[in-house]
Amino acid sequence: MRLFNLSTDVIKQGGTRRGANMGILRVDHPDILDFIALKQTPSAMTNFNLSVGMTDSFMQALTRRRTYALINPHTGKSTRRLPAQLVFDRLVEAAWASGEPGLIFLDTINRANPTPGLGVIESTNPCGEQPLLAYESCTLGSINVANFVDRRGTRLAIDFTRLADTISLAVRFLDDVIDRNRFPLPLIDRMTKRTRKIGLGIMGFADLLIALNIPYNSDAALQTAATLMAFIQSHAHRASADLAAERGVFPAYRSSRLRAIHWPRRNAAITTIAPTGSISIIADCSPGIEPLYGVREVRRVMDGVLLTRLHPAFVRSARMLGLDLELLQTDLAAHPSIQHLAQVPEELRRLFVTAHDVTPEQHVRMQAVFQRYSDSGVSKTINLPDQATTAEVAAAFLLAHQLGCKGITVFRTGSREGQVFSCSASSPC
Repeated sequence: MRLFNLSTDVIKQGGTRRGANMGILRVDHPDILDFIALKQTPSAMTNFNLSVGMTDSFMQALTRRRTYALINPHTGKSTRRLPAQLVFDRLVEAAWASGEPGLIFLDTINRANPTPGLGVIESTNPCGEQPLLAYESCTLGSINVANFVDRRGTRLAIDFTRLADTISLAVRFLDDVIDRNRFPLPLIDRMTKRTRKIGLGIMGFADLLIALNIPYNSDAALQTAATLMAFIQSHAHRASADLAAERGVFPAYRSSRLRAIHWPRRNAAITTIAPTGSISIIADCSPGIEPLYGVREVRRVMDGVLLTRLHPAFVRSARMLGLDLELLQTDLAAHPSIQHLAQVPEELRRLFVTAHDVTPEQHVRMQAVFQRYSDSGVSKTINLPDQATTAEVAAAFLLAHQLGCKGITVFRTGSREGQVFSCSASSPC
């Protein structure tokens, strides 16, 4: 891993995008405790995201407060046993301290593996939303759903008719990318084209909720998420079926689990939720399915470049209500939440909830709703305030597994230098 980390540093010299690797070690590997502690040194493995591959047997041992076996991967034999609670506590403490490692639920992922005959899925792409077999690659694209709001009389609603057309076009486009792409290795080319996995997702979800006057931390937001993503998945599957009729099924289809469905498909996986960190900046929308990090956001990009943004919907609403935005700037830069600002009307405070106004449980439940309608995974950060406890981290981990999430990442404000989002240039807020 250290060699790969150093190689990434060499390769990215002179580039404008940081290197990204995903390091996943099974929870039953003999080196698991060393792996969990790996990034407690801030300068270690800066080009890696780390996650622990959790298993159902480990989670059962944790629930029953039992020991479990560490397995030598070369021999398949047990080397020793550890208390599951001890390992879980180390995981929780490390994630609380640095945001890493995250968790990847390997058995949950492999129960949804569309092509088990090609192998077991052991890892994901760097942000965790795309579980992949060895040498597969992912082709991702996201629809800015904030652009699909339509006025119907006196109320605003999602324009599902226009969205359906866009979904069909997007699926065709992503499938085209697979054929037009030039892959770095013949084996990657071959594996990618055997399954033809694509990942159509969304961005601008928080902006959509604001446009619909729905607070992110509400039951109405969860229902909107379910309705929206169920629609996207249904129409994306239909578009892939149409492509199968036109262009043929993916080559591994005959031996896949998808043979049991009514319509053959062009792609083994079709929907996913990516983080959209870069493309959401281009699209000028909220990233992925995340809530606003702050009404005033500072994004750190390209090795220290800072982009400051005051949410345009907040600006419009504040001006309509006659608020002095200049006077608010200091307060907005001091804290990501506006719930304590008495000078901001309650109607705005109710609507413009930020990541730290959302409880860890609400974060996880939102992720789980989107996971229900995503063929692959969901990239989402469970944001925690700096005063969050290890007990809250543990509860989020357990709830994610219980609700069927394929992975989970927590991040406590201030636990890492150079965090991407903040509310000011000088403070992580």
